[in-house]
Amino acid sequence: MSRIPVSGPNRRAAWLALLFLLLLPSLALAHGEAGRPQKNGILLAFFGTSVPEAEAALKTLEAKVKAAYPAYEVRRAYSSNIIRKKLAESGQHVDSTVTALARMMDDGFTHVAVLTSLFIPGEEYHGLARTVAAFDGLPKGFDAIALSQPLMSDPADMPDVAAAFLKSVPAERKPGEAVVFMGHGTHHPGNIFYPGLQYYLASLDPNTFVGTVEGTPSLDDIVETLKKRSVKKVYLIPLMAVAGDHAQNDMAGDEPDSWKSVLAKDGIASTPVLKGMAGQDAVADIYLKRLAQTLDHLK
Repeated sequence: MSRIPVSGPNRRAAWLALLFLLLLPSLALAHGEAGRPQKNGILLAFFGTSVPEAEAALKTLEAKVKAAYPAYEVRRAYSSNIIRKKLAESGQHVDSTVTALARMMDDGFTHVAVLTSLFIPGEEYHGLARTVAAFDGLPKGFDAIALSQPLMSDPADMPDVAAAFLKSVPAERKPGEAVVFMGHGTHHPGNIFYPGLQYYLASLDPNTFVGTVEGTPSLDDIVETLKKRSVKKVYLIPLMAVAGDHAQNDMAGDEPDSWKSVLAKDGIASTPVLKGMAGQDAVADIYLKRLAQTLDHLK
């Protein structure tokens, strides 16, 4: 077989052309797959709950999402390994976020918006963000995928978020009675949104307070203020998507270290409100706003 001599600039051009041809298939597959029809999906990435009555809040939010986006297939995932394991023991299966996204990729979805029910950009949220980012740009994967911001993430939105939380307060509340919201809290810097929320709540209703189970402000901080103001009754409301284990035990339980019991020791009566925020209309509207912003990123 005879060879055609290639030298100098021509040799380099030939090698570059060959390299381009070799890379062309991988470049075409690097972000989705050309020529396939667009298929839109929404993944509701919940932390999860194993409390049956608490799940009602998630079902309410899910129904609102489906009503707002009837052309999108909506799926659900739970990020908590412990909760998924508990549900599996009773015969209920819920995918993890990783599994749910992998299934959506295998099922041919091209554009996926992931809506988180998390309240703050803490450790759990950043872990979810890394998971979503891992699915971006996979060969034969999604053309576009985006994760929503948490409920509390934009300082410009905080007055509206605070007002939405206040709409969960029972109408029978009387003057002089206080409201104590229980948040989860974290040692992550994202915890700063809880004292930030306190500022906006106080500007709307001076007798409303935010406490956390694992961060700051704490219940001790709130009790001191309640005693100074001679408050005799409070409404305890979970600042969480669902009224699950934290709400039913840490907040409203009969154990001596529950918030209800601690307040009672100081002569303050309490009425727990066991309703998750995801099921409150005003809060669900904020979630839908976050979802709309996320879908805009997919265009």
